Amino acid sequence: MTSTITKRTAFFGLCAALSTSTAVAVETGDFIVRAGAAWVLPNDSSSNVTGIPNSKVDVDNAAAFGINFTYMVTDNIGVELLAATPFTHNLKGEGSIAALGTIGETKQLPPTLTLQYHFNPHPNIKPYLGVGINYTTFFSESSTASLNNALGGPTSIELEDSWGASGELGVDFVLNGGWLINASAWYTGISTTATLNTAGAIRKVDVDINPWVLFFGVGKQF
Repeated sequence: MTSTITKRTAFFGLCAALSTSTAVAVETGDFIVRAGAAWVLPNDSSSNVTGIPNSKVDVDNAAAFGINFTYMVTDNIGVELLAATPFTHNLKGEGSIAALGTIGETKQLPPTLTLQYHFNPHPNIKPYLGVGINYTTFFSESSTASLNNALGGPTSIELEDSWGASGELGVDFVLNGGWLINASAWYTGISTTATLNTAGAIRKVDVDINPWVLFFGVGKQF
């Protein structure tokens, strides 16, 4: 009961802060910086691994520190760059290779450039939509012992980089002094081809990752 009361008090305290803070208009030439937690939640599917019938690959969720920068071209239109520290994903076998469990790991960075429309540049609650382009680069790929044993030797993994479209939905809750709380989400098209090389024996698998990227953090308007 005490925990519930505490949560309710914190919630109503936040609402009060939002309702009593002085509205800070978003205007042409303003710069907004936001930082916080980012999550990549794949909505993935894959082809079969070459030469292994009914074999699939699954990409696990990942979290990292995210940061984004918005420049207001007009009162309503902004340009945003999304960046982050590297996300680390486990790669898992599915279908006929599900028993192998985790078969590899990769790191990735998904910088995304978005053109936004801010619906209400003046009130304290400021929703916006955006469309843009994403570039995802994969690096530091590695295989696990279970994959190496299954394929008969040490196996290198290489994932191709990806270009894709991205859509965004977000909202800023403005506090005093130009500070704000932000919640936002992107749906991003990310597709790659993984190449597995075992002593010269090449296998490939196409993977559509197509994740939701969720962000929650704080920001400052300048």
